[in-house]
This record gives sequence, C-alpha cells and structure tokens, in this order.
Amino acid sequence: MKKVVLFTLTLLLCSVPWSIEAQSKRKNKKNQKTEVPAQKPKKPTNGIKAYDQVITKNAITDDGLFKVHKVGEKYFFEIPNDHLGKDMLLVSRIAKLPSNLGGGFYNAGTKTGQRLIVWERFDKKILIKEKSYSAVADEELPISISVESNNYAPTLFAFDIAAFSKDSSAVVVDVTKFYSTDVKAISGLSSRLRTSYKVRNLDATRSFINGMKSFAQNIEVVQDMTYNATQPPSTRSAQTISLQMNQSMILLPEEPMQSRFADDRVGWFTYSQVDYGSEKLKADRKTYIRRWRLEPKDPEAYARGELVEPIKPIIYYLDPATPESLRKYIKEGIELWQGPFEKAGFKNAIIAKYPPTKEEDPDFSPEDIRYSVVRYVASETRNAVGPSVSDPRSGEIIESDIIWYHNHLRSYRNRYLLETGAANPSARTLDTPAEEIGEMMKMVIAHEVGHALGLPHNMSASKAYDVESYRNGAFTQEYGIASTIMDYARYNYIAQPGDQNIRFVRKMGPYDDYAINWGYRMIPKATTPEAEKSTLDAWIIAKAGDPKFVFGRQRSRFDPTSQTEDIGNDAIKASNYALKNLKYVAQNLPAWTSSQTNNYDDLAELHGELLSCYNRYIGHVLSNVGGVKENLITPSQGGIGYEAVPKLLQQQSMQWVHKNAFETQNWLVDKTMLQNINYAGYTESLRRYQSRYLSSLLSFERLGRLIDHEAINPINYSALAMLQDLRKGIWSEAAVTKNVDVYRRNLQRAYLDRMGYLMTEKLDRARTNQFYDVSQSDVRALVRGELNTLKRQIASAAARQVNTVTKYHYRDCVKRIENILDPK
Repeated sequence: MKKVVLFTLTLLLCSVPWSIEAQSKRKNKKNQKTEVPAQKPKKPTNGIKAYDQVITKNAITDDGLFKVHKVGEKYFFEIPNDHLGKDMLLVSRIAKLPSNLGGGFYNAGTKTGQRLIVWERFDKKILIKEKSYSAVADEELPISISVESNNYAPTLFAFDIAAFSKDSSAVVVDVTKFYSTDVKAISGLSSRLRTSYKVRNLDATRSFINGMKSFAQNIEVVQDMTYNATQPPSTRSAQTISLQMNQSMILLPEEPMQSRFADDRVGWFTYSQVDYGSEKLKADRKTYIRRWRLEPKDPEAYARGELVEPIKPIIYYLDPATPESLRKYIKEGIELWQGPFEKAGFKNAIIAKYPPTKEEDPDFSPEDIRYSVVRYVASETRNAVGPSVSDPRSGEIIESDIIWYHNHLRSYRNRYLLETGAANPSARTLDTPAEEIGEMMKMVIAHEVGHALGLPHNMSASKAYDVESYRNGAFTQEYGIASTIMDYARYNYIAQPGDQNIRFVRKMGPYDDYAINWGYRMIPKATTPEAEKSTLDAWIIAKAGDPKFVFGRQRSRFDPTSQTEDIGNDAIKASNYALKNLKYVAQNLPAWTSSQTNNYDDLAELHGELLSCYNRYIGHVLSNVGGVKENLITPSQGGIGYEAVPKLLQQQSMQWVHKNAFETQNWLVDKTMLQNINYAGYTESLRRYQSRYLSSLLSFERLGRLIDHEAINPINYSALAMLQDLRKGIWSEAAVTKNVDVYRRNLQRAYLDRMGYLMTEKLDRARTNQFYDVSQSDVRALVRGELNTLKRQIASAAARQVNTVTKYHYRDCVKRIENILDPK
C-alpha cells in the first residue's frame, strides 16, 4: 500500500506543472487576438518554460540513461519520471592532474568519491539526495519510519525544473552549475589537500565542462577545474592547481545481488549494515562480503557440478599507455585467477583484453565506469593498488581499476637482488632478465586483482610452510613461498647458496582456490544470506587445522604469525638464513653495482634498501616478545582465541635480538662502502634502527600485554623478566671492564630516552588506544626499579679501568637517570 500511495503522489506532482503550462498556452493564444502582434507573450507564472524554449533546435542531444542536451554553453539532463527515486552511484575520479598531487599517491584514475544518490522531485525542483544503507529495517515494520527519520539523506544539489518533455514523461534540468562550480561532494580536492595547498577558491573563468556522454546505464562527465592556490604541489609560481575530473553516474540493478555473510575465518573486504528490524534486544550489525556478480548461464549444469561460463564475466582492459613489452605479463597476471574461479564452478570468469582501438570502440575511456582497467601511471611512486567500486546495498563490485605505478618494478628488481642474490646468480645484476622481471610483474598484478575481487591481505599464509621447505626445489616449484598470493611474501630469502631448482618468486596458492570458492560459489536453493550460513560454515570446518587455509589479519600488531614480508613457520630460523644471505650480498654489493656502472648511485640506493631488509628480519623475531597468537575460531570449534607466545620462545627471541640487533653489526657499517656513498651519517644509520627496536620493545602496549599474560598465568614471560633481560643485554659492558664503542653508546642513550618516556609520558587512552591505565599499572614501578638498579651498576662501572669516552659516557648516563627519576 505504501508504494501505491507514493506512486499516486508522484503522478499528481508531475501532472500539476504540465496543467499550469497548458493553461498558460491557452491564455497566450487568447491574448494574441487582442494585443499587438509584435509584443512578446507573457512568461509562464511558474517559471517553467515550454520544452522547445529550453531544448531548442540548436541542441546537441545524446540519448542514454538520461537524454543529455547541450544548448550553447549550457548542459541539460532530461530525466525520465520513472528514473526518479532509483538508486544510482555517483563516482568521482581524477582523469588528469598536476605532478606530485597528494605526495605522489594520487594519479589519473584515482577515485576521490563514491556516493549512492537518488534524483527526487520536490515542488518545482529536482534534488540530488545522498542515500545510505548503513541503517536498515524491513519497510513493513513500524520501526522503518524511525530509521528513515533518524537517517535523513543530505541534499547534494537542488535544480530548478527548466521544462517538461513534450509527453510529460521526463523533467529537464540545467546541470551546468552542478558540474562547473566547486561542489565539494564531487570535488577532486579533499579538505586536507585544500588546507595543505592553501586553496583559495575555484576560478570560474578557467573552469568548464569538457564534455558529457550518455550511455544505456551510465552518464560520463568530464570537467576541467582550476583552483587558485598559494602553495600548489608543482609549478608553484603559477599559484594554480588544474585538475580534469571524470564524474560517472551509473544506474544500479533494480534487483540487488544476493548478499553473502562475512566470516572472520575467511578474509574478505566487507561492508556492514545495522538492522533495526532484528528481534534481538539491540540493533543487529550484519556484515557482508564484497564480490562481483557471477551467475551461471546454465544454472542446471552448474548445479550438477559442471563448469559453466558466467552470464557476465569480469573483464579487465589494459591501459593504452601500457608499454608493449609488459602487456603479456599483465594479461597473464589477470587471467591467473581463472584457475580459482574454476574451483568455484565458473569457466572464463575473468578475462583480460588489450586496449581497443578507436575503430573498435570510439567511446573507450579508462575513466568510464563501464570499464575495469589496469591503469599504467607515469609516476615515480613505487606501488600498485587494486581498489574497486561496489553497490552499498549488496556488496556487488561494479567496477575496478588496478593502479600500476611506473617505478614499481625498480623496487622489485632491488629486492630480488638483495633477498635472493646470495642463492640466485641471475639476481646479481642491475639488469635483471626480462622474463624474470615479467614473472614478478605478473604476480604483483595477480595480487592486486585479488584485492579487486574482494580479497584482503592474508598475513598468516607465509606461516603455512616449514622453513626447510624453502630450500627444497621441488617444493618451491609446486607451492611457491606462501599459501596465497595475497600475503606480503615476495621472495624466497631462505634458500641458501647451492640449493637447486629453487623458485624465488611468489605464486598463487591453495588458499586462493579456497577463498574464491567460499565467496563466489553459488549455493543451490539458498535464496537468502541466512540460508547459506550452514554451508559456508561447513566449508570452513572442513579446512580447519590446516595452516594452508588459515587467515591472518593485516591490522594485527601483536600476532607474530600474522606479519608482513615474512616467510616460514619459525621466525628465528628463517631470519638466521636471511641474515646469512644478506651478509653475503653486502660483501658483494659494490661488485654488482658501482663496479659495473662506474658510479655510486645504485650502490647508495641499494645500501639503503639493504638496511630495510635487515630491519624487517629483525622485526619478524622481535614480534615474538609480548606476542599473542590470534586464532579466528567459533565457540563450537573449541580452543582459545588469544594465546601468549610460549615463554621459552620469547626468551630465545630476546637473546636473538641482542645478538643480531643490539650488538654492533660491523658488517652493516662497512667503511669502504659508506665512505663512497656519503660524507657523514655513518653512526646514524645503525642508531636509527636500533632505537626503533628499543621503542618497539619498550612500548606501553607491549608492556601491558606482558603484565596481562603474567596475571592470566604466572609461568608466562613477565614484563619484569623482559625489562631485566633487556637491561642486561643493552648494558652488558657495565658488568665487566670493557670500553663501549660509539654505536653502543648511542644505543644506551636511546634506552635511557625511552625509559624516560615510559616514566613521564601522559597518555590519552582515547587517542592512543591503550587498553589499561598506565599511571595505575606496574609499568612505572618496574621502570623506576630498573633505572635504580642500572644507576648503581654504571656508577660502579665508571670507576673501573675504562677509556675516557666510556667514563664520560657512564657519568652522563648517571646524570640522565637522576633527571628522569627526580626532574627537579
């Protein structure tokens, strides 16, 4: 009944202005008999003109979702009445931009906004309203009235009705102002960028609509927008930022795709709705996955288990700007996902196509929302990303652009040399073989396509395999280096010189098949998300206990089994192999770089990245200290959701960090290398990393976890034990008569600075996400106790037979401790 009433009201509203116009015409005809013929007819009193007065014979018209008319310098939409109130997506995307906008992470193709909109009529106006599906309730329930009232949709723009179509089936509005003025809702400049670049205003004299095209399901608008800015990102003397924006508006499906409930045990990008129609004693938050709409052409054959093509496959086009030499690798990387989709019952579900020529598709544009494109971006940024646009009603992915930055392959070349060079002779060069570079690119594209299919990073996948397996050629050729392409596991840095037939580059794995099947396989006769849940749960239970199918969240800061850039199930063993290889590479780095190029540029660049590799290997072990393993399980599975890393492993990890991070690493500060790449900063490079490890160990969060672990079980590694082990290692020279070198002096002062931080920092728990009250915890009592113990120890050490610098250092440290303990 509600829908009938609304429809009747819409007809009434639409009919009134047309009647008024008809009456006005009759009056005009009557007046023409009595008035002077040369006198102009009176304008309609309601301000709405006849169609021919607005859409003149000079109009250039493009028919599609709406008719788009260009009359002189003005643009008009002719909106069918039956499209009023229909859900559409409005997507804003940068088409062209100045260099360095947003620090290099904005590019042609960057999406700057996505809004679900409806066109509505109110009196003599047409409104664009932004609609939300974050709060819902069945419209048959009384509470749906309250949901609507408490989630009132904002009006993005209001248009005067300029005219009605001749048959009254559509309204005409002038959209020139909407697309040519600074409408924040569709702007390419966020408030942050406006503040950063001191944007004053949009310059109307230099801003205009470049063009509009209307297609069956979408309208594409290109704008040129020029802003006056005091500090633009480039060409500063011009005090100008010019952007070309593409605004896409696409009609969403009348019948939304059936949603599928998310499950933490399988990684998916998600969206959530609060359902106020729940019979529970509170609103029910429901979380669903984002995925493409794949439906079989032959449902009966699909139900029998046969491979069936989808009605609408996922199609990616290559950017016309893509270098010819790389195109085949990008295509292969996209179509690697055909294998996992076959496990879900779909044949040819994802297809890559080379960019069409003007003759093949004159309307092709990478910004057009009808096309999913692998964008090739001329930028010095070293990265690649895989964003997508999805229907907020159902999670259906509508379109996706993979962004590949031109310089990204340089990062892969460098890490290939640094991480595999010891065991892989073909990596010992600045000119990596083209096929090997291509293989790396193919896997990066596959990784980004995985994101665009709905899969987030799975940081536990690299823990699925035993460390020694990475030295087995047959194993690595079959399984690669992680159970999914979606982990940040790029290279096999474990394999040692002499190991044979090793695969060094990542590849697709069994988790990819599993996740795609779980998210995309249609479940016969399950016509609601609720009806699918038991089957989806059974698929997870069938794989439970197998590490190849474990999902680990990227955002975990505490779980050592869910880390970025690591491989193998034993961080200490893996990092021992990694450091052994890295030392070999460090010894040979000049021979592989500067000796070949006759300059030091590449050596300097690679030395900096070598330190980054070293930093990652240390971090993988350090995360065991105070670490907590997160087990994503349900109560019916049994087990513990969060368990502390065993005490012995934490102690071994502390000893390892002392040996490999806090003891002076002379191989990292080789003077023959350093003196050729910089004139100073030799001690700083090591100090910076050592200080970082100290800050990580001596963090409020890690100490809080250790305190909690001891409270839960006294046999766990305690905060006091960790602090004592740390003090004894950092200040080991003070226990004997031994001089302290410059690197260790820097480290020891960094220790005191961090202990001072723990003693004095006032934390806002709301802003720092602290899960306990520091001032009322054991932290400061433990720190005070350790500092008093240390003060006595180094005061005694200063009196021994040590050199003058060490003696001065100890005396200074005593004074620093006194200032921390008694600031007055």
